[in-house]
Amino acid sequence: MKKYREVLVAALLLTPVLAQAQHHAPPPPSSVRLYVFNCGSLDISDPERFRFTKAELATTNMSVACFLIAHPKGTLMWDVGAVPDGALKPGEKSATEGYATITRTLKSQLEEVGYEPSDIKYLMFSHYHYDHIANANDFASATWLVRKVERDALLGPTPPARVKPEYYDKLRNSKAVIIPATGDYDVFGDGTVVAKFAPGHTPAHQVLFVKLAKNGPVVLSGDLYHYPEERKFKRVPVADFDPAQTAATREKLEAFLKESGAQLWIQHDYTANSKLKKAPQFYE
Repeated sequence: MKKYREVLVAALLLTPVLAQAQHHAPPPPSSVRLYVFNCGSLDISDPERFRFTKAELATTNMSVACFLIAHPKGTLMWDVGAVPDGALKPGEKSATEGYATITRTLKSQLEEVGYEPSDIKYLMFSHYHYDHIANANDFASATWLVRKVERDALLGPTPPARVKPEYYDKLRNSKAVIIPATGDYDVFGDGTVVAKFAPGHTPAHQVLFVKLAKNGPVVLSGDLYHYPEERKFKRVPVADFDPAQTAATREKLEAFLKESGAQLWIQHDYTANSKLKKAPQFYE
């Protein structure tokens, strides 16, 4: 009886290890899929820094979205949240850090789709601000696609304002591919997933063009815009690295949207983001 109990206990202890060993990511899709994850919200009390009064905005709140692009040649995570998963303790309904609040972990949402962070081939950020890179360390096994000026800023001796080194310090030892300093970068080499240089908010801010066979092309905005009213009234946030450059970049992007027929998804648009399908549903 004693020996039986010992065997049973050993089997129970091994169960999580075996389950982890048996994990398999979903097979590559036949065409590009775009998953949208709810990575929380930002409670903005001072819209003046975006050159608006509260009365001029439909809502001052901002959404925080994270995205997984599943391509026949691999997977790409684009932006990974404002609050790290570890801040949401078991049994708690939410976790707040600064302006940002989450109610679900990114990792749990990935699991619903069948992925773990270790399954992700590429990691890319629209830019380096804290509300886009909070779970970066969970994807340290991925290849980081990054423009040199942003990587140097994050890993240099004096990180820029609005970043938290503890969110991304493991990337120092990650495999990195330094993509061109300016211009576009075709992630999978077939024109379906393209990081477009869109500077101004930060020195090497970028947006992501995703060509979907059924739903049509979309552009993920990063922080080129925050509120839809910015686009309507052409107002640039006070704190942008180079406001004039932001304005010029917006003009170029608007021309590209017209030429390509792509939709613009403003990542921080609270109202529009609430209407998007969330994972495990996807766009294709």
